[in-house]
Amino acid sequence: MTAQQKCNTEVTLVAIDVAKAWNAVLVEKCDGTHQRFRVANTRADHDRLMLFLKNQTGQCRVAMEPTGNYHRPLAYRLLSEGFEVHLVSSVAAARFREATFNSWDKNDPKDAAVILDMLKQGKVLSYHDPVTAGIHDLQEISKTYVI
Repeated sequence: MTAQQKCNTEVTLVAIDVAKAWNAVLVEKCDGTHQRFRVANTRADHDRLMLFLKNQTGQCRVAMEPTGNYHRPLAYRLLSEGFEVHLVSSVAAARFREATFNSWDKNDPKDAAVILDMLKQGKVLSYHDPVTAGIHDLQEISKTYVI
């Protein structure tokens, strides 16, 4: 019988492939188990996701691939709840997926797996919300966002 391994670091990794209506979520718990599910872009589903993440062991590190502006409400909510949020470049994710799977085949569960792998390797950017960082007015003046 094999002995169970204890987690060295208490970090739960969360990868979110953001879309207009539904987000594909892949969670890797500190014991190595994975859990997949979908989260709608609604307050009720965001509430359920926050409750799920708060019940995880240790710290949660979240990475998401931004899609248009659909990532902003969820990222803002994650930050305001105290989670560490990172972004994965869409171009980098596409190149990583092509190199990993040797294919252009794209689907949400596969994209979430790619985001998780990139998070594990540290190939992510820290997310700074414009509203909480106090730079939203600069974005408005420079017109670097879409209403």
